[in-house]
Amino acid sequence: MRVLLMGPPGAGKGTQAEVLVQDLAVPHISTGDMFRAAIQNGTPLGLQAKLFMDQGQLVPDDVTCGIVRERLVAPDCRDGFLLDGFPRTVPQAEVLETILQELQMALDVVIDIQVSREALVQRLTGRRICRQCGAAFHVVFNPPEQPGKCDKCGGELYQRTDDSPETAENRLDVYTKQTQPLVEFYQTKGLYQVINGEQTRQAVLADICRALGRGA
Repeated sequence: MRVLLMGPPGAGKGTQAEVLVQDLAVPHISTGDMFRAAIQNGTPLGLQAKLFMDQGQLVPDDVTCGIVRERLVAPDCRDGFLLDGFPRTVPQAEVLETILQELQMALDVVIDIQVSREALVQRLTGRRICRQCGAAFHVVFNPPEQPGKCDKCGGELYQRTDDSPETAENRLDVYTKQTQPLVEFYQTKGLYQVINGEQTRQAVLADICRALGRGA
């Protein structure tokens, strides 16, 4: 199954994707994770992407589309994949269609997890990440046992630059302006499904599974 998971920053795409890829037995393709890995490794692509991500801006299409194409041609994507964070604009979606046509593939469904702006800001600004293992926590919804310390490895927890209040607001503005047109794009193709992301994690997952035709 080839699934596109949409939703604004903080909607819970990554959380749901972790479970879905196990159930579907397909790779999780997250452009955000790929860019952050490149930044951590100090690659030219990572340094270029960091300039945009730190300001809450989208990474340019040529960079983003190139890295996604390289990933989709990998052998583990032949039987399906879960795209998370791409495409974010209609031009990117059109490039994705071209890539998939070249590979004789097509999307099966587009899942859009929707959450109110107020809830998104609270989620984003409260998120904390472990510097050592990358585990994610939240000061309200999933606090660590000891403030500032990772439950899994004891590493230091920090707030990502793109999770600051100012950048969080900007990220949501960018998402609304540039990504919202994707809704109409995929609605016309009969692939679009809306999921209420303000339910419990279990309820959101159950709704997604039903949208995928896999029961509750």
